[in-house]
Amino acid sequence: MGINYFALWMSFLTAFVLAAAFTPLAIWLAPKIGAMDIPKDERRVHSKPIPRFGGMAIFIGVMVSTVVFIMPAFIPGKSVEGILIGGALIYLFGVLDDLKDFSPKLKFLGQVVCACIVYASGIRLDFIANFLGGNDLMFGSIASFLVTVLWIVGITNAVNLVDGLDGLAAGIAAIASLCIAYAGFIHGHYVAAMAMLTVAGGALGFLPYNFHPAKVFMGDGGSQFLGFCLATFSLIQPVKSATVVAVAIPALVLGLPIFDTAFAIVRRIVRRQSIVVADKEHLHHRIMRAGFGQRRAVMLMYCISGIMGVVAVEYSRPQMVECLGLLAIAVMLLYVLLSDTSNKKIELHAVNIKKEESKKKNDKRNNSKQSE
Repeated sequence: MGINYFALWMSFLTAFVLAAAFTPLAIWLAPKIGAMDIPKDERRVHSKPIPRFGGMAIFIGVMVSTVVFIMPAFIPGKSVEGILIGGALIYLFGVLDDLKDFSPKLKFLGQVVCACIVYASGIRLDFIANFLGGNDLMFGSIASFLVTVLWIVGITNAVNLVDGLDGLAAGIAAIASLCIAYAGFIHGHYVAAMAMLTVAGGALGFLPYNFHPAKVFMGDGGSQFLGFCLATFSLIQPVKSATVVAVAIPALVLGLPIFDTAFAIVRRIVRRQSIVVADKEHLHHRIMRAGFGQRRAVMLMYCISGIMGVVAVEYSRPQMVECLGLLAIAVMLLYVLLSDTSNKKIELHAVNIKKEESKKKNDKRNNSKQSE
């Protein structure tokens, strides 16, 4: 099957239409199988139970489009079956986690197994092995294996952790995949571009139902599957595959979730907490504490992700001056959002206002009872 504009756009549209069509079914199925997100702690930003089975629609859209359009055009020496099997398993692990609440160690083990399947299929960071001697040195193969597994598991968790506000993970995944697709397209890597368009289609087809106020969440199944696809599809035909640019492009595009994950790990280590302990100190929580609602907080993070995506595309060309300028803007935005010392004051002021309103309602209720 030849790669042409029709195949590129059809891979996107197929994933988009299927994800959009199956999301209402996922909403209907969720309460029947117990896949509901019930706000039980202060980390939740919603106040009522919401279905969290929307990842099913993303999974169906991306998988069908991959089988129909990407598999026939795949690169010799690499096997798309590894991605399909690994993606199916990681989605299944995520759904079971939503239903059974697995331990972090078990989740990590499942992610590593899926990453190993992809590596065994021939999709890996080959430049590590080449740099260290390829097949002539066992250390080169070992290093390539470790870095590939670390890359897949890291990106999978980064997208999973950023899924904290309505529409955030789906939007960032769509932005990232579109930027990587464009970088691949302009360098003639059409299979990788088509694969990334498939991910973008699945995310964007689901997004209208997930944007605030969300009718459905994608759940761990959806967020882990999206992160897994971003990590693995970005390794199919990396730009300038013999150099470090192979990971630089997707790493730049995914800079926001990667930064947020790294910052969370450092923060918890400093506080002598387990790195898997959840908190409300992620970037999106800080933006909301600064007085922004969910929609504006999500749009701000879309903007930062978009800037990083343009940086990645320009870096692949390469246009270093433009890259440095845009990167400086993104860093300044992150600094402003992370260093805003008024966050706690605004949050405390909001709490006081809520207490005052509650007190007024109670006083009014008591006065009405006394008058009766």
